[in-house]
Amino acid sequence: MSDKKIIAVVGATGAQGGGLVRAILDDESGPFTARAITRNVESAKAQELARLGAEVVAADIDDPQSLESALDGAYGAYFVTFFWEHFSPEKEMAHVRAMAEAAKHAGLQHVVWSTLEDTRNWVPLDDDSMPTLMEGYKVPHFDAKGASNRFFTELGVPVTFLLTSFYWDNFIYFGMGPQKGPDGNYAIAFPMDDKLLPGIAAEDIGRAAYGIFKQGPELIGKTVGIAGEHLSGTEMAEALGKALGLEVAYNSVPPEVYRSFDFPGAEDLGNMFQFKRDFNDYYCGVRKIDETRALNPSLQTFGDWLARNASRIPIE
Repeated sequence: MSDKKIIAVVGATGAQGGGLVRAILDDESGPFTARAITRNVESAKAQELARLGAEVVAADIDDPQSLESALDGAYGAYFVTFFWEHFSPEKEMAHVRAMAEAAKHAGLQHVVWSTLEDTRNWVPLDDDSMPTLMEGYKVPHFDAKGASNRFFTELGVPVTFLLTSFYWDNFIYFGMGPQKGPDGNYAIAFPMDDKLLPGIAAEDIGRAAYGIFKQGPELIGKTVGIAGEHLSGTEMAEALGKALGLEVAYNSVPPEVYRSFDFPGAEDLGNMFQFKRDFNDYYCGVRKIDETRALNPSLQTFGDWLARNASRIPIE
């Protein structure tokens, strides 16, 4: 029987959770073992984690009892939510409450919660510099996470709040990669002006979380912000162009133009980028690259990530 402590990972087949599971499994002499929590234990990704040595357990965040059972006997857990599956801040908050209550019930000794800022602390709902969305939010997928932090603290769950950054993987999966314009030229577009955008490889979020678990009690009750690099739109465009063998320009569009784009969540993301632009010193300041590398020595730069992933970025 192993004397290693179990880290239960919600969303283990996703990019963040998968990065954490692999970090645990890669560290064969480390103090932890991975329990991968997923809705479908028969999926190809779940089976791959099992093959690598993870314990794979079924649970559904919409079934709190299944989550409690999946946490039984664990030392700690990594919690992440899935806003873009349902686009509902209220549902996201209900999920976080369920996770916090399950963690309390299971007596977990350390939780890492993948969260973001509640932007209403910077841009109140009556501030018309940014439109209010869904009747009560400025950046719904941020605000719901930030507002949910209290579920852990009010229940006395030993938690570290992990502030993540823009996933460079969005260039692959979220349609944010270079787009060909009517003139035949390629460009990326963000409403960031010349401000810096903290970014990170999604798998490195999980690896940084592993560093937090290894540090243990000293980070309980703390907020830790992470990033791989802080880059301007021009710098990202140049790096993308070099990796893809294309000329890629950066279009700095106004937030109101970005909010008008025809894809689900455009208003939310337009507000998100405006928040990052307007409060750039704060936003970059809490996402320190050197501290991230201390947690995750294999932290990738954007160039490192592109060297591995440029061929996966869809180009027309």
